[in-house]
Amino acid sequence: MSSSDSTRPFLSQATSIRHIAFLLLERFSMMAFFSAIEPLRIANRIAERTLYRWSILSMDGHPVSASNDMRLMADTTLEHVDRPDALAVCAGFAPLSLPTRTLHRKLHQLDQQGCCLGGIDTGAFVLAMAGLLEPRDRITLHWESLPDFRERWPHLQVNESLFELGQRRFFCAGGAAAMDMSLAAIARHHDQTLANAVAEQLIHDRVRSHEDHQRQSIARRLKLHHRPLIEALHLMELHIEQPLSIDTLAKKASVSRRQLQRLFVDQLDTTPAAWYLSLRMQRARTLLEESEMSITAIALACGFTSASGLSHAFQRHYGHTPGYYRQTSGFTGKS
Repeated sequence: MSSSDSTRPFLSQATSIRHIAFLLLERFSMMAFFSAIEPLRIANRIAERTLYRWSILSMDGHPVSASNDMRLMADTTLEHVDRPDALAVCAGFAPLSLPTRTLHRKLHQLDQQGCCLGGIDTGAFVLAMAGLLEPRDRITLHWESLPDFRERWPHLQVNESLFELGQRRFFCAGGAAAMDMSLAAIARHHDQTLANAVAEQLIHDRVRSHEDHQRQSIARRLKLHHRPLIEALHLMELHIEQPLSIDTLAKKASVSRRQLQRLFVDQLDTTPAAWYLSLRMQRARTLLEESEMSITAIALACGFTSASGLSHAFQRHYGHTPGYYRQTSGFTGKS
């Protein structure tokens, strides 16, 4: 398909080619990577000239396995990349279980050369571990990994936004959010007309802004319409580390404790206490799978006063201890 007339004003602008490097780490998100790179390819096609070029990097130059077990060839190593304008660290599960010395040294070198550094999905962990993030940086990553990141770096400004495009750093939550980030970058580098034309080619009917939330609203996710119930569920999700009492939840939702109990039973077929505990157990399971936090630290992050308290609740809920779950999930963290 030829370029539409609406893109012609953009095409007349003289623009240098931007070189984007994608560093693929083991178990990276394939969907997020392709969602980031496809808008750049389509922008080149619509513009009828090269606006963007990209390089695929690995630490050793060998193919890298994605989280779906597909392997992708690398163009070169991180050590030998040719001074890109931007580098995106593409990560997924267990982003910290990687060699660090060479990686951190090269990231610092690129930063000093003026390269804009960013993270896709959980790539922010790598930049934080390298000491390349500051409180002024607006950061985001996949919502499942937000609790672990906040526990490790409470001084950093991390949001549950779709993406963040700063002058020196950029981040996206992974998945389809990478597409929205690339479209926003195209609009910033060139113009919104081109970004809209790219979105149309991607059958992406609504270009989301960075302010959009990663997750669906509770009402939509659970198909609920009762405001007090929705408010109570929202408060539970916000207060995992320091759980609120059921009485406090009912008061903040402007209903009696008995009314709140009835709403949970009628709409969710469970009690407020059971639902709240399930949320805390899900958080603990995620931290066991994806973080290096000790089980004691995970217990505190999930509202328990001790590791034994978490262990008893976890065993009742899942049928085995946190330590056993961590071992069988393939991650060997601290006990």
